[in-house]
Amino acid sequence: MSDDQKVYAPSHPLEPGGRYGILSDFEPGTRTLEAGSRIAPPFKSLPVDIVLDKDVAVTLRDGVTIHVDVFRPVGAEKVPVIVAWSPYGKGQGTSASVQGIFGMVGLDNGIVSGLEKFEGPDPAYWCARGYAICNPDIRGVAHSEGDSVLWDRQEGRDCHDLIEWLGVQEWCTGKVAMSGTSYLAASQWFTAAEQPPHLAAINPWEGVSDVYRDLVMRGGMPDTGFAGQLQDNSFFGNGQKEDILTEAERYPLMNGLWENKIPRFEKITVPAYVVASYSNTLHTAGTFRAWRRMESEDKWLRIHNSQEWPDYYDEANREDLRRFFDRFLKGEENGWERTPRVRYSVLDLQGGDRVNIPADRFPPAEVTAAKYYLDGSSRTLSTEAPAAEATAGYTVGSNPDAVSFVTCFERETTLVGYPKAHLWVEAKGADDMDLFVLVQKLDAYGTPLQQFTVPNQGAMVQDVTERGASILRYKGADGRLRVSMRHLDKALSTEDVPAHSFDRVEKLSPGEVVDVEIDLLPIGLAFGAGEQLRLVISGRSLLGTMMPGIREYAPANTGQHIVHTGGDRASYLRLPVKTV
Repeated sequence: MSDDQKVYAPSHPLEPGGRYGILSDFEPGTRTLEAGSRIAPPFKSLPVDIVLDKDVAVTLRDGVTIHVDVFRPVGAEKVPVIVAWSPYGKGQGTSASVQGIFGMVGLDNGIVSGLEKFEGPDPAYWCARGYAICNPDIRGVAHSEGDSVLWDRQEGRDCHDLIEWLGVQEWCTGKVAMSGTSYLAASQWFTAAEQPPHLAAINPWEGVSDVYRDLVMRGGMPDTGFAGQLQDNSFFGNGQKEDILTEAERYPLMNGLWENKIPRFEKITVPAYVVASYSNTLHTAGTFRAWRRMESEDKWLRIHNSQEWPDYYDEANREDLRRFFDRFLKGEENGWERTPRVRYSVLDLQGGDRVNIPADRFPPAEVTAAKYYLDGSSRTLSTEAPAAEATAGYTVGSNPDAVSFVTCFERETTLVGYPKAHLWVEAKGADDMDLFVLVQKLDAYGTPLQQFTVPNQGAMVQDVTERGASILRYKGADGRLRVSMRHLDKALSTEDVPAHSFDRVEKLSPGEVVDVEIDLLPIGLAFGAGEQLRLVISGRSLLGTMMPGIREYAPANTGQHIVHTGGDRASYLRLPVKTV
């Protein structure tokens, strides 16, 4: 059973410091925050009076008590409420850590009131428009009882109970929604799958949807740098917290523990406004996976061209979200249903991005798959499979430690959808391979093109994104696979997106050549006539860390990696090409 496989470590109390905000003190009671006031000088002043019900106790089904802050408009009129569920302290919005993150990405702290939870909806905006905001300290966090877990069906059940409690409060209309980015997005998949009756809509804004495949073992590799940061710098409380790092080391294969950390997508039927990007190496795969697999008939997808924090707090995007919530939480006939089911972006990487392109599905109907075959002798990609077999490769630790293949587009070409690589590979001097692949755009002169995703493009961000912090600078669509974990899950795989079972280890024998399928992150990329696409294959991480300051994964590679091409071993890159 998955609960028996859980490992816990002691939590540390939430104490004054970097993650402690002005509202982090435990102060049960109700007070009114007056219009025109501000919680601290860097933040926006309040546009209206706001009632704050602070540290309200809520009892979950197993008797555990958690505490929540509720911000709501003044007056007797009942309002719907939006929940921001995460392990970040409910008072963290004014903390030094959050102000530092805003500074890092180039956001002014004055665009929010500081009452919001990190990555959550701002009460100042929503209360002024007739909504309440609920910021909980979840199980095991701050003064809430119990032991915390990380992205788990337990969280779904806990938030189900909170939603049912909120739905019957005297100030509430009975309509409850969820919103937020990252952790606050992922928790929505789990909660919606529990189908709480009062949950009226969700708004996941980029989030993982499979802890094994997205967070700790992407491609079957134990890359736990960000998981360590999340575990060490969150879940502050008086009990225990789940030790995801020990679990990843103890259970490297898919088992009940990890299956419990995948939402039951087929049970997500509530209206959903999902926001995604192509460029977030932590969230992109999970967001698109959840979008594909959720069962809701009322679901919308918007794919933006920046990073989740500036996109979430953008005024126009917030107004767009309000129209969605007004429709499903207030019942307003505002024409939201005429919103295209998909609005996607196409990146240019030279200042010409296009956004909000309408479609009724993703990939759009005009997209067809095209195979570009690798040729090891010419190092090119071609739509014609080479007749003759050839090889190309590299020695691990050498310079260069990668091999690449290039094609030039003779006319304007747009890629929108799911790329994947089908490679025939061999290891010499080793029984396994950690493979990393990257699709780059090159200009007409062969120079790789990149693009910052955040407003801050100063020297510090230049430095940290030089060989890491991939969520801040987009360098192309990447994928990875440990070859011994190549077994495909036939039930989960689609023609577009291969999914590996990760339930067995199949080492390579000397001289053995095997074919592997590697999914790359979804792509929306435009090429002008004469511009080029480069496929890079390497035994090292080509993008580095997801975030600044986290431990970089060191692949356990040795020997030589050989890629076979042509003949009976025709390796190829499958690309989604928009035909009109």
